[in-house]
Amino acid sequence: MRPDDWHFTEDLDEFLARAGDFLRSRPALHTTQLTTLEKMRTRGTAAFGTGLVLFGLLEAAGEVRAALYRLPSQRVVLTPLSPEQADVLAGRLTGLGRTVAGVLADHDTATGFAEAWQRHTGAAAVHGWRGRLHRLGTLTPPEPVPAGRGRPVEEREHEHLMAWCREFAADVGESVAITAGTWTGTRFAEKSYTYWEDPDGTPVSMAGANPLVGGQVRIDPVYTPARLRGRGYAGAVTVAATRAALNAGATDVVLFTDPANLTSNALYRRLGYLPYADFTRYDLALPHAAGLPARGDG
Repeated sequence: MRPDDWHFTEDLDEFLARAGDFLRSRPALHTTQLTTLEKMRTRGTAAFGTGLVLFGLLEAAGEVRAALYRLPSQRVVLTPLSPEQADVLAGRLTGLGRTVAGVLADHDTATGFAEAWQRHTGAAAVHGWRGRLHRLGTLTPPEPVPAGRGRPVEEREHEHLMAWCREFAADVGESVAITAGTWTGTRFAEKSYTYWEDPDGTPVSMAGANPLVGGQVRIDPVYTPARLRGRGYAGAVTVAATRAALNAGATDVVLFTDPANLTSNALYRRLGYLPYADFTRYDLALPHAAGLPARGDG
Protein backbone atom coordinates (compact mmCIF):
# COMPACT_ATOMS: atom_id res chain seq x y z
CA MET A 1 0.00 0.00 0.00
CA ARG A 2 1.28 3.46 -0.86
CA PRO A 3 1.67 5.71 2.22
CA ASP A 4 -1.01 8.13 0.97
CA ASP A 5 -3.54 5.71 -0.43
CA TRP A 6 -6.72 3.91 0.57
CA HIS A 7 -6.47 0.46 2.08
CA PHE A 8 -9.55 -1.79 1.99
CA THR A 9 -10.36 -4.86 4.06
CA GLU A 10 -13.31 -7.03 5.02
CA ASP A 11 -11.73 -7.81 8.41
CA LEU A 12 -13.40 -5.78 11.17
CA ASP A 13 -10.70 -6.53 13.74
CA GLU A 14 -7.96 -5.34 11.40
CA PHE A 15 -9.90 -2.17 10.63
CA LEU A 16 -10.57 -1.37 14.30
CA ALA A 17 -6.92 -1.98 15.20
CA ARG A 18 -5.76 0.50 12.57
CA ALA A 19 -8.57 3.09 12.61
CA GLY A 20 -9.78 2.93 16.22
CA ASP A 21 -7.56 5.67 17.63
CA PHE A 22 -8.42 7.97 14.73
CA LEU A 23 -12.16 7.51 15.26
CA ARG A 24 -11.84 8.05 19.02
CA SER A 25 -9.80 11.22 18.48
CA ARG A 26 -13.00 13.12 17.55
CA PRO A 27 -15.77 11.15 19.26
CA ALA A 28 -18.55 13.68 18.68
CA LEU A 29 -17.91 14.01 14.95
CA HIS A 30 -17.50 10.23 14.59
CA THR A 31 -20.52 9.28 16.72
CA THR A 32 -22.23 7.32 13.94
CA GLN A 33 -19.11 5.33 13.09
CA LEU A 34 -18.24 4.56 16.72
CA THR A 35 -21.75 3.41 17.56
CA THR A 36 -22.20 1.33 14.41
CA LEU A 37 -18.79 -0.32 14.63
CA GLU A 38 -19.37 -1.24 18.26
CA LYS A 39 -22.62 -2.90 17.23
CA MET A 40 -20.74 -4.81 14.55
CA ARG A 41 -18.10 -5.85 17.09
CA THR A 42 -20.62 -7.12 19.64
CA ARG A 43 -23.37 -8.47 17.39
CA GLY A 44 -21.56 -9.24 14.15
CA THR A 45 -21.85 -7.62 10.74
CA ALA A 46 -24.80 -9.88 9.93
CA ALA A 47 -26.91 -7.52 12.06
CA PHE A 48 -26.68 -5.08 9.13
CA GLY A 49 -27.93 -7.40 6.42
CA THR A 50 -26.83 -10.23 4.18
CA GLY A 51 -23.45 -9.69 2.60
CA LEU A 52 -20.00 -8.56 3.61
CA VAL A 53 -19.04 -5.16 4.96
CA LEU A 54 -16.15 -3.37 3.28
CA PHE A 55 -13.92 -1.20 5.45
CA GLY A 56 -11.46 1.40 4.24
CA LEU A 57 -8.91 3.80 5.67
CA LEU A 58 -6.79 6.54 4.19
CA GLU A 59 -3.24 6.83 5.48
CA ALA A 60 -0.74 9.60 4.89
CA ALA A 61 2.71 9.94 6.48
CA GLY A 62 1.97 6.89 8.60
CA GLU A 63 -1.23 8.31 10.10
CA VAL A 64 -4.88 7.50 9.45
CA ARG A 65 -6.57 10.56 7.97
CA ALA A 66 -10.01 9.16 7.06
CA ALA A 67 -12.09 6.02 7.34
CA LEU A 68 -15.17 4.43 5.81
CA TYR A 69 -17.36 1.39 5.85
CA ARG A 70 -19.70 0.13 3.15
CA LEU A 71 -22.72 -1.77 4.43
CA PRO A 72 -24.41 -4.73 2.71
CA SER A 73 -27.01 -2.19 1.53
CA GLN A 74 -24.09 -0.68 -0.47
CA ARG A 75 -24.33 2.60 1.44
CA VAL A 76 -20.95 4.13 2.28
CA VAL A 77 -20.45 6.00 5.58
CA LEU A 78 -17.51 8.41 5.50
CA THR A 79 -15.49 10.53 7.87
CA PRO A 80 -14.66 14.04 6.54
CA LEU A 81 -12.85 14.19 3.20
CA SER A 82 -11.63 17.00 1.00
CA PRO A 83 -13.12 17.16 -2.52
CA GLU A 84 -9.86 15.78 -3.89
CA GLN A 85 -9.86 12.87 -1.44
CA ALA A 86 -13.51 12.14 -2.28
CA ASP A 87 -12.69 12.05 -5.98
CA VAL A 88 -9.78 9.66 -5.44
CA LEU A 89 -11.99 7.41 -3.33
CA ALA A 90 -14.74 7.34 -5.96
CA GLY A 91 -12.13 6.35 -8.52
CA ARG A 92 -10.72 3.59 -6.33
CA LEU A 93 -14.15 2.12 -5.62
CA THR A 94 -15.20 2.15 -9.25
CA GLY A 95 -11.85 0.65 -10.20
CA LEU A 96 -12.49 -2.19 -7.76
CA GLY A 97 -15.98 -2.68 -9.20
CA ARG A 98 -17.64 -1.85 -5.88
CA THR A 99 -21.16 -0.54 -6.19
CA VAL A 100 -22.35 2.34 -4.03
CA ALA A 101 -26.07 2.91 -3.57
CA GLY A 102 -25.78 5.81 -1.15
CA VAL A 103 -23.46 7.92 0.96
CA LEU A 104 -23.78 9.32 4.49
CA ALA A 105 -21.32 11.86 5.86
CA ASP A 106 -20.98 15.45 6.94
CA HIS A 107 -22.69 17.63 4.35
CA ASP A 108 -19.59 18.80 2.46
CA THR A 109 -18.10 15.30 2.30
CA ALA A 110 -21.34 13.63 1.23
CA THR A 111 -21.89 16.24 -1.46
CA GLY A 112 -18.30 16.01 -2.66
CA PHE A 113 -18.46 12.23 -2.89
CA ALA A 114 -21.86 12.24 -4.63
CA GLU A 115 -20.54 14.67 -7.23
CA ALA A 116 -17.38 12.61 -7.69
CA TRP A 117 -19.39 9.40 -8.00
CA GLN A 118 -21.50 11.02 -10.70
CA ARG A 119 -18.38 12.06 -12.61
CA HIS A 120 -16.96 8.54 -12.43
CA THR A 121 -20.16 6.57 -13.09
CA GLY A 122 -22.83 8.89 -14.44
CA ALA A 123 -25.09 7.96 -11.53
CA ALA A 124 -27.35 10.73 -10.24
CA ALA A 125 -27.63 11.64 -6.56
CA VAL A 126 -30.97 12.08 -4.81
CA HIS A 127 -31.08 13.86 -1.47
CA GLY A 128 -32.40 11.41 1.12
CA TRP A 129 -31.88 12.83 4.63
CA ARG A 130 -30.33 15.74 6.43
CA GLY A 131 -29.54 15.98 10.12
CA ARG A 132 -27.87 18.52 12.37
CA LEU A 133 -25.51 17.12 14.98
CA HIS A 134 -25.52 18.98 18.29
CA ARG A 135 -22.83 18.60 20.97
CA LEU A 136 -23.42 19.30 24.65
CA GLY A 137 -21.75 22.40 26.05
CA THR A 138 -23.04 23.28 29.52
CA LEU A 139 -26.13 21.33 30.52
CA THR A 140 -28.91 23.78 31.42
CA PRO A 141 -32.11 22.28 32.87
CA PRO A 142 -35.35 23.86 31.67
CA GLU A 143 -37.12 26.47 33.77
CA PRO A 144 -39.54 25.64 35.12
CA VAL A 145 -38.96 21.90 35.38
CA PRO A 146 -42.29 20.07 34.94
CA ALA A 147 -43.56 18.15 37.93
CA GLY A 148 -42.32 14.59 38.11
CA ARG A 149 -38.97 12.86 37.79
CA GLY A 150 -36.73 11.02 35.39
CA ARG A 151 -35.97 7.33 35.92
CA PRO A 152 -34.67 4.31 33.99
CA VAL A 153 -37.25 2.27 32.10
CA GLU A 154 -37.90 -1.03 33.86
CA GLU A 155 -37.99 -4.46 32.26
CA ARG A 156 -41.68 -4.87 33.13
CA GLU A 157 -42.39 -1.83 30.93
CA HIS A 158 -40.94 -3.34 27.78
CA GLU A 159 -44.29 -3.61 25.96
CA HIS A 160 -45.00 0.04 26.70
CA LEU A 161 -41.52 1.04 25.54
CA MET A 162 -41.92 -0.85 22.26
CA ALA A 163 -45.27 0.87 21.66
CA TRP A 164 -43.67 4.28 22.09
CA CYS A 165 -40.78 3.32 19.80
CA ARG A 166 -43.34 2.28 17.16
CA GLU A 167 -45.07 5.64 17.53
CA PHE A 168 -41.77 7.49 17.27
CA ALA A 169 -40.77 5.55 14.15
CA ALA A 170 -44.11 6.37 12.53
CA ASP A 171 -43.70 10.05 13.40
CA VAL A 172 -40.31 10.30 11.69
CA GLY A 173 -41.19 8.08 8.75
CA GLU A 174 -39.05 5.06 9.61
CA SER A 175 -40.24 1.81 8.10
CA VAL A 176 -39.57 -0.73 10.82
CA ALA A 177 -41.53 -3.52 12.49
CA ILE A 178 -41.14 -3.34 16.27
CA THR A 179 -42.47 -6.40 18.07
CA ALA A 180 -41.19 -8.73 20.76
CA GLY A 181 -39.92 -11.00 17.99
CA THR A 182 -38.17 -8.32 15.94
CA TRP A 183 -36.99 -6.00 18.73
CA THR A 184 -33.41 -7.29 18.97
CA GLY A 185 -32.90 -6.72 15.25
CA THR A 186 -33.95 -3.07 15.32
CA ARG A 187 -31.78 -0.04 15.99
CA PHE A 188 -33.78 0.59 19.17
CA ALA A 189 -32.67 -2.56 20.98
CA GLU A 190 -29.15 -1.69 22.10
CA LYS A 191 -30.11 1.59 23.78
CA SER A 192 -30.83 2.42 27.40
CA TYR A 193 -34.03 4.37 28.06
CA THR A 194 -35.19 7.01 30.49
CA TYR A 195 -38.81 7.90 31.25
CA TRP A 196 -40.06 11.16 32.62
CA GLU A 197 -43.01 10.29 34.84
CA ASP A 198 -45.60 12.65 36.31
CA PRO A 199 -46.23 12.84 40.07
CA ASP A 200 -48.71 9.96 39.76
CA GLY A 201 -45.97 7.71 38.34
CA THR A 202 -47.33 7.70 34.78
CA PRO A 203 -44.67 7.90 32.01
CA VAL A 204 -45.19 11.01 29.87
CA SER A 205 -41.99 11.15 27.77
CA MET A 206 -38.95 9.05 26.93
CA ALA A 207 -35.36 9.46 25.80
CA GLY A 208 -33.03 6.75 24.54
CA ALA A 209 -29.24 6.72 24.66
CA ASN A 210 -26.78 4.70 22.62
CA PRO A 211 -24.07 2.82 24.54
CA LEU A 212 -20.98 4.70 25.68
CA VAL A 213 -18.30 4.17 23.02
CA GLY A 214 -15.09 6.14 22.61
CA GLY A 215 -16.17 8.60 25.27
CA GLN A 216 -19.37 9.63 23.47
CA VAL A 217 -23.06 8.91 23.98
CA ARG A 218 -25.73 9.87 21.46
CA ILE A 219 -29.22 10.67 22.75
CA ASP A 220 -31.81 9.07 20.45
CA PRO A 221 -34.76 8.88 20.28
CA VAL A 222 -36.66 11.55 22.25
CA TYR A 223 -40.41 11.06 22.14
CA THR A 224 -43.50 12.52 23.78
CA PRO A 225 -46.97 11.37 22.72
CA ALA A 226 -48.78 14.09 20.76
CA ARG A 227 -51.44 14.60 23.42
CA LEU A 228 -48.77 15.40 26.04
CA ARG A 229 -46.58 17.78 24.06
CA GLY A 230 -46.02 21.41 24.93
CA ARG A 231 -45.63 20.76 28.67
CA GLY A 232 -41.84 20.66 28.93
CA TYR A 233 -41.57 16.88 29.21
CA ALA A 234 -39.17 16.44 26.25
CA GLY A 235 -36.70 18.90 27.72
CA ALA A 236 -36.92 17.33 31.16
CA VAL A 237 -36.38 13.76 29.94
CA THR A 238 -33.50 14.85 27.68
CA VAL A 239 -31.76 16.45 30.67
CA ALA A 240 -32.32 13.29 32.73
CA ALA A 241 -30.88 11.06 29.97
CA THR A 242 -27.97 13.46 29.48
CA ARG A 243 -27.13 13.41 33.18
CA ALA A 244 -27.18 9.61 33.11
CA ALA A 245 -24.72 9.65 30.20
CA LEU A 246 -22.40 12.07 32.00
CA ASN A 247 -22.59 10.00 35.18
CA ALA A 248 -21.64 6.93 33.12
CA GLY A 249 -18.43 8.67 32.05
CA ALA A 250 -19.30 10.30 28.73
CA THR A 251 -17.04 13.18 27.74
CA ASP A 252 -19.17 14.03 24.70
CA VAL A 253 -22.96 13.85 24.58
CA VAL A 254 -24.53 14.49 21.20
CA LEU A 255 -27.85 14.29 19.40
CA PHE A 256 -29.22 14.80 15.91
CA THR A 257 -32.11 17.07 14.96
CA ASP A 258 -34.00 17.85 11.79
CA PRO A 259 -32.59 21.26 10.77
CA ALA A 260 -36.07 22.25 9.55
CA ASN A 261 -37.64 21.62 12.96
CA LEU A 262 -37.17 25.01 14.56
CA THR A 263 -38.95 23.98 17.76
CA SER A 264 -36.67 21.06 18.60
CA ASN A 265 -33.54 22.95 17.58
CA ALA A 266 -34.46 25.83 19.88
CA LEU A 267 -35.27 23.42 22.73
CA TYR A 268 -31.93 21.63 22.61
CA ARG A 269 -30.03 24.89 22.37
CA ARG A 270 -31.75 26.06 25.57
CA LEU A 271 -30.63 22.83 27.23
CA GLY A 272 -27.01 23.50 26.30
CA TYR A 273 -26.67 21.55 23.04
CA LEU A 274 -24.82 23.56 20.39
CA PRO A 275 -24.86 22.97 16.61
CA TYR A 276 -21.72 21.03 15.69
CA ALA A 277 -22.01 19.72 12.12
CA ASP A 278 -24.59 19.13 9.41
CA PHE A 279 -24.89 15.65 7.91
CA THR A 280 -26.45 14.54 4.64
CA ARG A 281 -27.38 11.25 3.03
CA TYR A 282 -27.64 10.89 -0.72
CA ASP A 283 -29.17 7.92 -2.47
CA LEU A 284 -27.21 7.04 -5.61
CA ALA A 285 -28.27 5.13 -8.68
CA LEU A 286 -26.58 1.74 -8.70
CA PRO A 287 -23.41 1.96 -10.76
CA HIS A 288 -24.36 -0.95 -13.00
CA ALA A 289 -27.47 1.02 -13.99
CA ALA A 290 -25.10 3.69 -15.26
CA GLY A 291 -23.00 1.24 -17.25
CA LEU A 292 -20.48 0.12 -14.61
CA PRO A 293 -20.11 -3.64 -14.15
CA ALA A 294 -21.68 -4.67 -10.85
CA ARG A 295 -20.14 -6.76 -8.12
CA GLY A 296 -21.70 -8.19 -5.02
CA ASP A 297 -21.23 -6.96 -1.48
CA GLY A 298 -18.18 -9.15 -1.08
